[in-house]
Amino acid sequence: MNLVDSHCHLQFEKLYDDLDGVLSRAKKADVNKMMCVGTTLADSQQSIEIAAGHDNIWAAVGVHPHDSKAFSEADIEKLKELMTRPKVVAVGEIGLDYFKNYSPPVIQQECLKLFMEAAVPSKLPFIFHVRDAFDDFWPIFDSFSNHGVHGVIHSFSAGRAELDEILKRNLYVGLNGIMTFSKNSEQLAAAKAVPLDRLILETDAPFLAPAGYRGQICEPKHIRDIAEFLAELRGESLEELAAATTKNAEKLFNI
Repeated sequence: MNLVDSHCHLQFEKLYDDLDGVLSRAKKADVNKMMCVGTTLADSQQSIEIAAGHDNIWAAVGVHPHDSKAFSEADIEKLKELMTRPKVVAVGEIGLDYFKNYSPPVIQQECLKLFMEAAVPSKLPFIFHVRDAFDDFWPIFDSFSNHGVHGVIHSFSAGRAELDEILKRNLYVGLNGIMTFSKNSEQLAAAKAVPLDRLILETDAPFLAPAGYRGQICEPKHIRDIAEFLAELRGESLEELAAATTKNAEKLFNI
């Protein structure tokens, strides 16, 4: 069996300090490919360096919406340069997050537009972080609809209405450990409804450890636990779900 962790943060201290152990445990759990996703320009650089040193790791570069207020137009050239580095296969995570509003919504929106304008010529897929903000996200996304924009809505935890809008735009859906401990029937119903050819798996490690590991550091190895839960939830075999989600991630990120 081959599994892919399509979204983790190996550059974060809790994982990086034991990176060899993290990767060894992932391999034992059949997690054979990983996407190391940037959240700032600095840790995007770290993601690239990690990917450069490992055959089974690739990098995404971006700025998390929480950090939008610290970003300036002058940083766009640096972001563009990072996109050209070897093993950079996606732009992200970028998006809108109104749940905590660490950056004002209007600044988040302006940064998202800047990032997408800068990245569209690269033809790389996007990793979008959207939380409590779909109403503002879709008009921005749709303004680039003539540019072949494609990618994934990472850490999906909304309902069927939001899922339908995602699928209408041929985006992938990233599910993680949230589903294993969610008590929200609408979230779980949406997770069941994601077409198998649109689903990819992720951990968001070191965050969101699945049920049974709450309070512990989440690692890429937990993709297997997430896959087992989703297979049961969706009435699919583990082998079927693993094969499809791996194929989807490999296709999306060209890895």
